[in-house]
Amino acid sequence: MGRIFETRKHTMFARWNRMAKQFTRIAKDITIAVRAGGPDPASNPALRRVLQNARVVNMPKDKTDAAIRRASGKEAANYQEILYEGYAPHGVALLVETATDNPTRTVASVRNLFAKHGGNLGSTGGVAFQFKKMGVFRLDPAAVKDPDEIELDLIDHGLEEMGESTGEKGEPQLVIRCAFNDFGKLQEALEARGITPLSAEHEYICTTPVELPDAQAAEVLELIDRLEQDDDVQKVFHTLA
Repeated sequence: MGRIFETRKHTMFARWNRMAKQFTRIAKDITIAVRAGGPDPASNPALRRVLQNARVVNMPKDKTDAAIRRASGKEAANYQEILYEGYAPHGVALLVETATDNPTRTVASVRNLFAKHGGNLGSTGGVAFQFKKMGVFRLDPAAVKDPDEIELDLIDHGLEEMGESTGEKGEPQLVIRCAFNDFGKLQEALEARGITPLSAEHEYICTTPVELPDAQAAEVLELIDRLEQDDDVQKVFHTLA
């Protein structure tokens, strides 16, 4: 088991703005999960996963409970999940994942941000071939007694990659990945072994990262940062190394 490859992380905007954005993203994920599978985490694996992710970003329990109640009501927002594809400056491919109740507003906003920062919004399929959609679980190394044994054990449950990485604050993590279709199977295998992930999400993993000088990379990260601050954007994936 070696160090797993991850594209460049960045935390460009203020901590409190980032926290508010994370809470908004989680609340939308809760709404989508509840509408698809009901409000009980015990019988809704997608909701259980979202609540795990809420704890990672320190979202208070009263806020997650309120989001579940709102999602269970008749007036709950009906979010559409839409993936936009495009290029940032210097040939870096971007996938912009959104959850919106107004696609017309969202596409106009995303297109405007690309144009303002030297990129261009593309058509469906234009850049997605440069990514592989995978299930990604981040684990606390202290919760895994024998990583090599767990790695061998989980291969039968869809594990494709396992390696060391770090979190946003530099804390050590174990990252395991599987094909997206095996997400549920691997999640169940971890739960059966008493391992609670720090987070469990799908991610688009780039297959060919792009190396850029720092000045050019900063231009790309500026566009990513602006996109991530948009209310309708959930996540941005990129090929910047």
